Formats: sequence, C-alpha cells, structure tokens
Amino acid sequence: MIQTVTDLTQTPFDPELSPGAYNAVNTCLRIQPSEKVTLITDNETREIAASLAQELVAVGSPFHSYVLEDVAARPLSGLPAEIAEDMETSQVSIFAVKVQRNELKSRMEMTDIVNRRRMRHAHMVNINRQIMLEGMRADFNHVDALSRKVMDIVTRASKIVARNPAGTDLAADMNHDYKWIKTSGIISPDKWGNLPGGEVFTTPGEVNGTYVVDGVVGDYLCEKYQDLGNQPLSIQMKNNRITEVFSENKELEQEFWDYTHTDENSDLVGEFAIGTNLGLKHVIGQILQDEKFPGVHIAFGNPYGFHTGAQWYSSTHIDVVGTHFDIWVDGQQIMQKGEFLIEA
Repeated sequence: MIQTVTDLTQTPFDPELSPGAYNAVNTCLRIQPSEKVTLITDNETREIAASLAQELVAVGSPFHSYVLEDVAARPLSGLPAEIAEDMETSQVSIFAVKVQRNELKSRMEMTDIVNRRRMRHAHMVNINRQIMLEGMRADFNHVDALSRKVMDIVTRASKIVARNPAGTDLAADMNHDYKWIKTSGIISPDKWGNLPGGEVFTTPGEVNGTYVVDGVVGDYLCEKYQDLGNQPLSIQMKNNRITEVFSENKELEQEFWDYTHTDENSDLVGEFAIGTNLGLKHVIGQILQDEKFPGVHIAFGNPYGFHTGAQWYSSTHIDVVGTHFDIWVDGQQIMQKGEFLIEA
C-alpha cells in the first residue's frame, strides 16, 4: 500500500467515528476486496479519514491515501496531478475534506474523472464529528427505500408546490427532458453521491415564487453564517432566476447576491431537491448534512447537467435549505410540517 507522507493507518481516532465509517465503506459504497480506492483528506479531517482507512483495511481493499497539505498548497488551484493519476486506476474514491474558498474548480476536476470513469465516489465535503455521529449513522437502506418511493411520484410530476411557515411559497414546473437523480446514500456508478446521503433531485424547468432560507446556505457561506433561523434569507425568483434577495443580515444578503451573480447562469435555479434522510431531526449549520434534511431545498448555478441532462453550465453552485415544509406533487400532498405522508 503506497502512502504519500501521512500514514492514515497510523493516525489515532475516536472509536465513536467507526459506526459512520463502517456505514460509508460497507453500506454506502459496498467496497469489495478486489477494488482499489483513492482516499483524499486534509489535516482538518484527518481523524475521520483515519477511521475510513481502518474500515478499508478491514475489508482488505488496496488503497492510496492523500492528505492535501502533503501534496499541494491550499486553497487548491486545481486537482493535484498525483491524485488525478491515482484516480485513473481506482474503482472507488472518497473525498473527506474541509474545503476552502475558491476550491470548487478542483472538486469539479475530480468529479469529471469520477463521471468519465463511472467510479463510485463518496463526496464528504466538510464532514465533521457531529455529522459522523448523526447523519452517517442513518439506516441508509431505509432512506433508500423512501427515496425510491419519492422518485416514483416525482418522476411523473408536472408541478411541485412547496410552502413553509417562514414564508416560502413557490411553484416548480418540471421539464420531462431532465432526469431525476436519487442520491440516498447507496452509491452506484450512475451517480456519485454526497455522504451522508438522502435526497432526490433534478434540474427544474422553471421555478417562480419565494424561498425563505430559515435553515442554511451552502458552500463557504454555510460555515460563516451557520443556522439562519433567527435571520432568514428571502429569495424572490421569476422565470427561474433570482430577482431579489433580502435579509436583516446585510452582509449575508450582499455576499449571497454576489455569489449568485458570478457568471451569467449563477442566479439560475439549477437544482430542485427533496431531502429524504429520516435520521435528521434538525439543521446543524453544515450543508453536507443539512441538505438531506426532509423538505425541499434548491440550488442556484451548475445544474449537474451530466446527470440531469440540462444543457447549460455555471461555474458556481450554492444550495439553500429551509425547514417544516408542506409539499404537493401535482396536487397530491406528500409532506406536511416536515413529515412525509408516504411510507417507504
């Protein structure tokens, strides 16, 4: 087994991380002893990566691990060449890193390799101890069963309406040329997945109305602003584009506006999603977990067209998460006050 500088198999870690690591390696990725793995981490997340490495050792899978600070300067300007080269000979990859601002390009380069080679890839951006002890301990087989039930309903839908007590009131018209994707935590070669998993998503045809973010916003803004329950961000949309944003927190308001106007498509609704991770009971201020919270979340920017079929592109992608949703799919209510009305 080749290591760079840091040997993760010799890095101590809290045994409380092991159940979540076991879930990632054995339930979500279902790694086999014959499969080679590329494990990518950084100094901030090294203990969690060590718990993942221990599970890979237990499986007997050969793997190469990389601590980013050992091979490149941060923030990353691109995916380090030796990591890219290693991924070219792996069947599975795991990215457990606390990302820094302006590193999205490097992650896109990584997922380009994943998509092209149809690798099973676990995207654990900003994974932390709390997520490992909460979202990563979910019963992902149950989450997958619920996600399949939601998929059965939404893939035929023409219109989805969502409202919540914070003031969200939006209507999303679906484009049947775009595919719905299930990322329930059970990862296949068809679509790499964020862990913890638990969502179904598509690129919408057109979204109109208001989305009030009383949960969290994504990317680097998530860590900065955390839970927005006390100072929500209101986003007005018309013809699938942002027309206005408002928050009592003017710094957040301006940063979000600037982020969603980075390029000509950064303000387009690129993702419409329904969270299905039943193990989550509250938002925690971490987008990796919070976007799986049961309800509707949307994202502006890159539509993941490789998977959904959308023909446009953006260099940015930022999720927004609200809580306590009512959801109607072509008039059928499937969620009330944040609780699903359908059974897996």
